[in-house]
Amino acid sequence: MTNVPPPAPDAQPAPAPEYAQPAPSAQPTPDAAYPQAPAEVTPATKKQRNIPGLIALIVSAVGFIFACIPGALIVGWVLLPIGFILGIVSLFLKGKVKWQGVTAIIVSIVGTIIGIIVFTVVVATAFNDAFGGSDVEVGSPTTVTEEADAPANDESAAAEAGTRENPIALGTPFSSSDWKVVVNSVTLDANAQIAAENPYNEAPDAGSVFILVNYTVTYIGTDPEGQMPAFVGLDYVTADGVTIDPLEKLVLAPEAMNSTSPLYEGASATGNYAIQVPSPVDGVLAVRAGMITDKVFVAVQ
Repeated sequence: MTNVPPPAPDAQPAPAPEYAQPAPSAQPTPDAAYPQAPAEVTPATKKQRNIPGLIALIVSAVGFIFACIPGALIVGWVLLPIGFILGIVSLFLKGKVKWQGVTAIIVSIVGTIIGIIVFTVVVATAFNDAFGGSDVEVGSPTTVTEEADAPANDESAAAEAGTRENPIALGTPFSSSDWKVVVNSVTLDANAQIAAENPYNEAPDAGSVFILVNYTVTYIGTDPEGQMPAFVGLDYVTADGVTIDPLEKLVLAPEAMNSTSPLYEGASATGNYAIQVPSPVDGVLAVRAGMITDKVFVAVQ
């Protein structure tokens, strides 16, 4: 049997082996023991009022109103651009509502267009009042009837020819710088012709009758694009001085004037125009040989 030598006196006993410490038991933490509520969702930041946009809308609206008033156009011309610029500025402001700025821009643009139209009408009217009478010339009727009692060389009567008090006779040509017009004839009771032209034509109102005006227009202007006969206006004025609205009752006239096809220099068109007028027919025709010319009054019989 083998003898084991005793340990040396200074030898220290070997440390006891360290055993792995047991892992701490997995216990639910207080936060994990109960289901957590979902994180609170904050609502989106509400857009703030757009002061420049509101000012732009007010300025544009006021400018729009003034742009429709002939005597206050200049105010509209000043306010509308301001509203337009402020409207554009308001669109670049972050976190601000945009609808006032967009509306202001739209109102300013529409107001500017209307302002241009009103300005054009005002200028045309002023030009017509100042120079309209000088560009209408009344010629001699195609059929001349001599009257024994008519004074010779009556310059005052010739100067007033074509007025409501002294209408020119049927067949008398008159012209402006662009149009030559001749009213050839007037049918004082055209009810039968109107009814026969189209079954959808309505009968005239009680106390009224349809008249049929046959006239010829000749374009004598130099516009290379030509002009439409619609530029020649034709109205009926009663003996009491009331202008009848030709659009009050629209009907199709036989052999109606083609007023929308352009005529070029030297070209002519002849056709009929139907108007419902009060009966008896005792008024006159008021004809414009162009948009901004004076009216020439023509007798109906």
